[in-house]
Amino acid sequence: MLEQQQAVDFLRELVTVPSTSGSEQLAVRLLVERMRALGLDAHVDGAGNAVGMRGGPTDGIGKRSEILLLGHIDTVPGEIDVRIENGKLYGRGTVDAKGPLAAFLYAAARAELHPGTRLVVIGAVEEESATSKGARQVARDFSPNYCIIGEPSGWDSVTLGYKGRLLIDCVARRPMSHSAGPHPGVSELIINWWNCLSEYCSIQNDERQRLFDRLLPSIRYLHTESDGLFDTAYLKAGLRLPLDFDLRSFEEAACQWEPGTELSYYGYEPAYKEGRRSPLAAMFQQVLRETGMRPRQKLKTGTSDMNVVGPIWRCPIVTYGPGDSSLDHTPQEHIDLEEFWRAVLILEQVLSRLSGL
Repeated sequence: MLEQQQAVDFLRELVTVPSTSGSEQLAVRLLVERMRALGLDAHVDGAGNAVGMRGGPTDGIGKRSEILLLGHIDTVPGEIDVRIENGKLYGRGTVDAKGPLAAFLYAAARAELHPGTRLVVIGAVEEESATSKGARQVARDFSPNYCIIGEPSGWDSVTLGYKGRLLIDCVARRPMSHSAGPHPGVSELIINWWNCLSEYCSIQNDERQRLFDRLLPSIRYLHTESDGLFDTAYLKAGLRLPLDFDLRSFEEAACQWEPGTELSYYGYEPAYKEGRRSPLAAMFQQVLRETGMRPRQKLKTGTSDMNVVGPIWRCPIVTYGPGDSSLDHTPQEHIDLEEFWRAVLILEQVLSRLSGL
């Protein structure tokens, strides 16, 4: 019970320290200090990630097994009063994703490791931005046998896949003209391009029922301005991508929709999905069933660091963590503290059993 309270106290402290993308240093320092206090060999890597390790090779032991727990310490902007009410901790990042990250740390400290097993816990930076700077560093530095991504799945569920992402800046600029004139304004050009994008997605989505399989567009930003000589309109569009999305064919289509616009693409991450028969997913299901739960497997319509490291490592990988993902980025973000501790205990069992394989 004392350790559970210590874990809750640390999570609250971690949530209290602001860590929006690009400004994670103070929270990273706090996490590294707690890693060391719990017996992990911890440091800050070149990208600014908090990296903690436990276990490793032993003389006379053959093949080493490495289990990597990849969470993220950054959050989206927005201050929420940090408080505990009715067994729930409120605050920015409680769900996405300091709750899962803290669960990783305490489970890693509690797990029974067999000789030759190394556990790596990482609090990555810039997951909430298109750069994914932390995950890209980790992808270069490690090559684990198993990977668990720290995002809210709910303590009784695992996530097997995420849709991909593409961001598009569409800009229209032309000399000013009278609104009563024959030529469309820049706002009309931008809207025409968006309508073409929406129609393209609708055609691609024909007969696709699951959201995970559909091409989903959104407007992230829309703005017009004038300097008295030229009018300019800006639109940032986001696309959530299915597994079979073809970037090249999409770009060929998009450049023809409205000749009066300029397009730039960035933030591209392909969709990624783990197989339902993954040994890691099976391990979680076994442990969850032993608690009396009927485990669920989920596919998410957002993206995570799984999209970055999954295609590179090609090892068994799932996402797990306490929390309700519908609260991500919302003003009501909070985590149930009993669920948080249940997730610690589930992770402890999974890590201990993986270590014995």
